[in-house]
Amino acid sequence: MSAWLTVIGIGEDGYSGLGKQPRRALLAASKVFGSPRQLALLPRCIGAQLIAWPSPFSLQPLLALSGEPVCVLASGDPMFHGVGASLSRQLPPDQLCIHPAPSSCSLAAARLGWPLADTTLVSLVTQPLPSLLPWLASGQRLLVLSRDAHSPVQVARLLAEQGYGPSLMHVFEHLGGPLEQHAHGLARDWPQQPSAALNLIALDCRAEPGAARRARGPGLPDDVFRHDGQLTKRDVRAVTLAHLAPMPGELLWDVGAGCGSIGIEWMRSHPACRAIAIEADSGRQRHIEHNRDALGVPGLRLVEGCAPQALAGLEAPDAVFIGGGVTAPGLLETCWASLKPGGRLVANAVTLQSELALMQWRERHGGELTRLQVAQAQPLGSFDTWRQALPITLLDLAKPLDA
Repeated sequence: MSAWLTVIGIGEDGYSGLGKQPRRALLAASKVFGSPRQLALLPRCIGAQLIAWPSPFSLQPLLALSGEPVCVLASGDPMFHGVGASLSRQLPPDQLCIHPAPSSCSLAAARLGWPLADTTLVSLVTQPLPSLLPWLASGQRLLVLSRDAHSPVQVARLLAEQGYGPSLMHVFEHLGGPLEQHAHGLARDWPQQPSAALNLIALDCRAEPGAARRARGPGLPDDVFRHDGQLTKRDVRAVTLAHLAPMPGELLWDVGAGCGSIGIEWMRSHPACRAIAIEADSGRQRHIEHNRDALGVPGLRLVEGCAPQALAGLEAPDAVFIGGGVTAPGLLETCWASLKPGGRLVANAVTLQSELALMQWRERHGGELTRLQVAQAQPLGSFDTWRQALPITLLDLAKPLDA
């Protein structure tokens, strides 16, 4: 089938900014889909039926017209967080003809003189505000796609709360059109009135002296987590995550999640990493909810219940971490059976009984056992001495590809 669907990137300059091929496609189309704002940019010479996207948004009315000459209007580059990306997952490439315009990020980078290759792009359109947190670091430049007119004020407030009040903010409104505006100032001084609904935020991040360092690598300080003592401590957590070896797009089950520290750091390692925290205690569930937002991974899914029963029906994981409860009947067996071929299982044990369970599991399935012992210098009178933490036994094994 030849391309029946043409996706046209249109900027704030409207129809006058389109090239010959997009104009020809619009003139030949039987129907044109877009937002009301985009459809209003078309001149009267377009004789096609103009159709606004349904609410809630759905591609089905469009896909039902397969074979007709149809156009879709998209803001800027349709393949950059746009409808073109959604359509490319539904249709083969030979059914689509895509004409991109400059994206808002390209236009903002051009206005600021920022190389796009050295700038991080973050979208708040589909992600909540806390998802910005892992990207904050002094000296980093961020381009942030706003959700609505209130996003700049919310971002400025978040920066100030996190010790990034000196960051320089730029807010662009109606980029590329006759109504384009550019405001700039420090995050801590940002005015509280809303911006235009169509805006983009550029951040030149600058931390206050003494602002907390929250690296994306494993081993965040223990005190950044709200917990009741059920916490995989920093040094053990860093080693555990090294054994789990998160890769982009992979899913982790954090079984007996406690305060959620392992799943949170797994997701902070890469924005495409996903995690499910399984926890039975209601107080710890609330800690997980707080920590996932405070540390910038609001997408962490919480499953309330006891494993292994609570594991039923969950998406198969690429990795499983068991931080407690390895002696529960059927837990290791259920996690192992659910794990994808080639996936990793890592379990930590503190008690003799749980250590024995890991040793017996290793005898049947193989793997590597590691004993972790960490000591910290603490005062003893006028001197210092080493205080040993409880030793941790760590089991690490991979599921065979042919399992």
